[in-house]
Amino acid sequence: MANVVSRLSGDEGAASKLRGIYSICSAQPWVLEAAMKQALDDDTPLLIESTSNQVDQYGGYTGMKPADFVRFVHLIADRAGLPRARLILGGDHLGPNAWRNLPAEEAMQRAAALIDAYVSAGFTKIHLDTSMSCAGDPARLSDDVVAERASYLCAIAEAAAEREGKPQRPVYIIGTEVPVPGGAAEELEAIEVTGPDAALNTVAVHRNAWRARGLDEAWERVIALVVQPGVEFDHTKVFDYDPELAAKLSAVLDELPGMVFEAHSTDYQKPEALASLVRDGFAILKVGPGVSFALREALYALADIETELVASGARSNLREVVEKVMLSKPGNWEKYYHGDDRQKRLLRTYSYSDRVRYYWKDAEIDSAVQKLIDNLASIALPENVLSRYMPEQYWQFRRGLIDASPMSLIQSRIREVIGAYAAACRA
Repeated sequence: MANVVSRLSGDEGAASKLRGIYSICSAQPWVLEAAMKQALDDDTPLLIESTSNQVDQYGGYTGMKPADFVRFVHLIADRAGLPRARLILGGDHLGPNAWRNLPAEEAMQRAAALIDAYVSAGFTKIHLDTSMSCAGDPARLSDDVVAERASYLCAIAEAAAEREGKPQRPVYIIGTEVPVPGGAAEELEAIEVTGPDAALNTVAVHRNAWRARGLDEAWERVIALVVQPGVEFDHTKVFDYDPELAAKLSAVLDELPGMVFEAHSTDYQKPEALASLVRDGFAILKVGPGVSFALREALYALADIETELVASGARSNLREVVEKVMLSKPGNWEKYYHGDDRQKRLLRTYSYSDRVRYYWKDAEIDSAVQKLIDNLASIALPENVLSRYMPEQYWQFRRGLIDASPMSLIQSRIREVIGAYAAACRA
């Protein structure tokens, strides 16, 4: 099995102490800062990825184009003290996904511009995902069509890297997982592990498409295949990794020299399951909602502490503000959360898909968050109250590992999640 860390970073020192690498799929500044502090403490590279709907040539839902996202990440890294050279930036599910309502030719033209913008901005890990049907396409695309479209986008990426004189050429990820990125939108009953023959066929068809375009040298930089190892989550439950069910798929890597598997939707897996995934060749672990879920937990725990310690007229009332804004602007959750009013209220807060993450930039919510931070930063938090609402942070405080400032507590809670990924990836 290839050492994916070496192929992604060129850092042989890091590769010698890591079996795999985790990927932080978030644009939330506090999440990214927590990940950077973890990488600093571990002396490892850090892989950060944006998705095609977060960041694109028009701004995506974050309002950032690829070059904007690079600057955004670099500013946080500079503030955190993480050298920019330790960062690996990736683009996830890059393809025509955002323009599926357009005819395939037009959608692929926009996808080509997306790829060009990512590579030109300095992203070096490129996931080519052309699995989705566009207007006029059959409901399910053949493997040959998916591979041909992916090879076209690879050619665009190679041309962009050549034009821009990039010293490091992109590495590529192929394939896609089912269901769609970000966790299942509906309640799931079972998860089907990718079959060994399907994995081998995906690689073979893509290899032929690359060869047909004269992209043999670029094919050597195809480092991973996205598969479904049997991990997923829906709104209220997690499907845990079972090594026995994935054993035949894992064995396929013996026939794919230079490649590893990339596992999506690994959020909320048990720490020992993450370690097993890496051991079994799923050496790139993607996490997104799991880290923002931890951020929400930290903020709401601090809001509960605020209720205990701050006079009612001076409180941020963060939880009430978030609920009010989500109800008045339901576009990011109402298609996904179903049931009666009580069920939807619970999902708005506690769903594993964590669609509240789309609301932290809202001006009213951001103001409430800042008021919460200011309120708690201005008083001494009693450690016995901290024990009630943030027990793990209480023990870290008692051991002198963190202070009791609100930001320190938030970062610590997020790093509980990231730390499990870091431990799973160690050699």
